[in-house]
Amino acid sequence: MLADFFQYDFLRYTFLTGLLIGVIAPLLGTFIVVRRLSLIADALSHVTLAGIAFGLMAEKKFGLMIGPLYSGMAFSVLGSILIEKLRSVYKAYQELAIPIILSGGVGLSVIFISVADGFNTDLFNYLFGSVSAVSQNDFLMILAIAIFVILVVVLFYKELFTLSFDEEHATISGLHSKRIHLLFIVLTALVIAASIRIVGVLLVSALMTLPVAASMRLAKGFKQMMLLSILFGELSVIIGLISGYYLSIPPGGTIVMVSIIILLIAIGIKRIKIRV
Repeated sequence: MLADFFQYDFLRYTFLTGLLIGVIAPLLGTFIVVRRLSLIADALSHVTLAGIAFGLMAEKKFGLMIGPLYSGMAFSVLGSILIEKLRSVYKAYQELAIPIILSGGVGLSVIFISVADGFNTDLFNYLFGSVSAVSQNDFLMILAIAIFVILVVVLFYKELFTLSFDEEHATISGLHSKRIHLLFIVLTALVIAASIRIVGVLLVSALMTLPVAASMRLAKGFKQMMLLSILFGELSVIIGLISGYYLSIPPGGTIVMVSIIILLIAIGIKRIKIRV
């Protein structure tokens, strides 16, 4: 793959994009898991699928070159804002907002896909990821998203940390919890939309949760858990991309299976430490 990496631009962009996603997905995933919002990634990924299907439908039926990735990103951000609005409506049952948006995303996806006369190769790549789908423009956009996400996490780390562990205390302390949470959920939507090129809609939530689940078994503190999550995410992406390339299968599946293997190893190491 190294020889092909230097020869073909699309492989280089795919690999570099994978490295970026291997950082930002587990980075935000750490906060998501701690806040017990793991299913939010599934909800936003299905909303993103609706946006992608809309973009493909608009291109096929009406000749509008919106760009499926951009329409998917717009739908994902809109879905994240709607989740936040619904959380304020159902204050006693805030988690209800997630299945509502997930159901809406699935419903819209079915409608748009049907109007566009079913599946095609492009949609299949968005569902399961592809090693040849990342263009230079996609890479530059994802690079901008990665820089933005990292800057926000660095600048608002204390606020995000406090909000993740004790939302009531954060609100009482004068922290603008609603604004911070809205910013966080919009970042999550952007990362999910960006990750779809490599991992695919149906598997993107795994990259945000499995590395975190593995790091939780080994880390001794929150920052260590975050660093281990990023390390495990990078390993999953690198090994998964190379495996998918040589096996000629979508990389999303191989990335997720590598993540599961890392998780099982982490669980095994933890059990050995307990026995010792």
